[in-house]
Amino acid sequence: MEYKLCRVNHFCISSYFDASRIRSACIILLTAFFTLQFTGCQPTPIQLPSDESLLLPDGFIAVMIADSVGPARHIVVNENGDIYVKLRRATEEGNIVALRDTNNDGKADLIKRFGGRESRGSYETGIAIRDGYLYFSTHLHVMRYPLIPGELLPDTTRLDTLVIDDHEHGSHEHIAKPISFDNNGYMYIPYGAPSDVCQETNRLPASPGLDPCPQLEKHGGVWKFYADSLNQVQEESKNITEQVNPTGKLYATGLRSIVAMDWNPEDGELYTVLHGRDNLHRMWPNIYSPWDNAMLPAEEFVVVTEDSDYGWPYCFYDQLLGKMVLGPEYGGDGEAAGRCADYDDPIIGFPGHYAPNGLQFYQGEQFPDYYKNGAFIAFHGSTIRNPYPQAGYFVAFVPYENGEFSKDWDVFINGFAVVDPIVSTGDAHHRPMGLAVGPDGSLYVSDSVIGRIWKVMFTGDRNQFGENALVRMVEEKHSASNIRTPDKEEDNLQRDAPVVGEAIYQTYCASCHQMDGAGVDGRFPPIYAPQWVNGPKEPLITIILNGLDSPRYEIPMPNHGFLSDEELAEVATFIRQNFGETSDSVSVDEVRTVRESIHQE
Repeated sequence: MEYKLCRVNHFCISSYFDASRIRSACIILLTAFFTLQFTGCQPTPIQLPSDESLLLPDGFIAVMIADSVGPARHIVVNENGDIYVKLRRATEEGNIVALRDTNNDGKADLIKRFGGRESRGSYETGIAIRDGYLYFSTHLHVMRYPLIPGELLPDTTRLDTLVIDDHEHGSHEHIAKPISFDNNGYMYIPYGAPSDVCQETNRLPASPGLDPCPQLEKHGGVWKFYADSLNQVQEESKNITEQVNPTGKLYATGLRSIVAMDWNPEDGELYTVLHGRDNLHRMWPNIYSPWDNAMLPAEEFVVVTEDSDYGWPYCFYDQLLGKMVLGPEYGGDGEAAGRCADYDDPIIGFPGHYAPNGLQFYQGEQFPDYYKNGAFIAFHGSTIRNPYPQAGYFVAFVPYENGEFSKDWDVFINGFAVVDPIVSTGDAHHRPMGLAVGPDGSLYVSDSVIGRIWKVMFTGDRNQFGENALVRMVEEKHSASNIRTPDKEEDNLQRDAPVVGEAIYQTYCASCHQMDGAGVDGRFPPIYAPQWVNGPKEPLITIILNGLDSPRYEIPMPNHGFLSDEELAEVATFIRQNFGETSDSVSVDEVRTVRESIHQE
């Protein structure tokens, strides 16, 4: 038996047919149900709305099964084909979206929202299904609802709380909680680091790192919990199985930020793709260039074994040098490994700031054997690669061969962003986020911008799939500006010598607020805000000097008091006279007056 897909213009009919009878079966179906012109059963490109197209290996198609469900994070598919999507924030209707195809036309026609009202405003990520329960997380809890056989919605009157994050965070950074299960009744939850690299003053240039880092006691690692015990808290226990009231156990440490995580049933190990640290050039311009800042450090694909330590905040992997290096906050010079030579290298060091947010191992039967047991990775896309084009915004694949993962990787899907190059994050039309495999072996991909959901299917001949099917994806890897290594000169979007105020903005501000000042939804605010920018000058100067921590945004703005009065006046003037603003300039005397008043408080 072989899975095939028949296309009639924009209608899709899927079923299981014997390979030798596929064409005649399609004709019978078309005659019986449609009068539209028969276009055959061979794979054809699926055109997305507004003439947007996704690029995949030969033999694959991507069908948009739902659109605009909301800013989607992770996704899971039940054994009956029902789809559940976690939204970034709770709404009045709920922050989980349930989708069902009731008429088998390939589109989700029943869409309902539910749950999560108790966590409105929190950072939403994890969702999973296990033993008849729908698990999901907020930034402070892991909870679940029992699924009802045959029903799309779970029983929302029976909410279990499994994990309570009961310690002070002091920051909105890296608070995602993806969920993974092993085969022995345990659940794995990451606790991201509440800073970039555990400095004395977070994200302050040249501020030294704390050594040892006290944040590692409760952050920067993965904790192991029981999958079915209620009200567990994050406490280290030497023997989790002997606890009367079970608590968590620190499983692995030195892991800065985890959003993409999955348990690999093939080898029985936990894997993740780590988010590397930020702002090497902004923090240490004497060591790292803007190009270094765009490329480094690596996003590390690693196997997370029990009691392992992956080096954060002291070390990071430099994929250009092919080794772990000591961070500049801890005495590193950009090349020396120092004590970091004692840490294991990752399986793959992907280029910096791709933003890995989804990881899914493939054990389905629909795709060619080449994909069996391999890893799909959704790269959500960078925000801080300026002055070079933003990168990521695609789905990669890592083959699994002879009992281990390849050191090389493929581009599996590209085209989500639509634009090329991606100058600012907000330019991207779509950003791939969550991955899941359905019961028929199809791969589902969610989009975090408007909430588009794709179903990726293989419609070619599995026995004929080979290197030729990957030729255009190899070309894409080396040509698309969101994937390839940027040229230091030609790809520098600011190579035409900006004015002084703009140069300061590009160095210290654009990594968060973006080159166009639009910011990044949920992470960094837009730079244009009349009450702060166009009004009295003192509030803008004060924010630049002191920084700002807003509950609306994940990452606080650090203080920039290290700028001289002249530099601060220049960058404040640039902000007030660009991004559509036309306010008057800021003088050095005005900056000096505000700085002195702050010091006197």
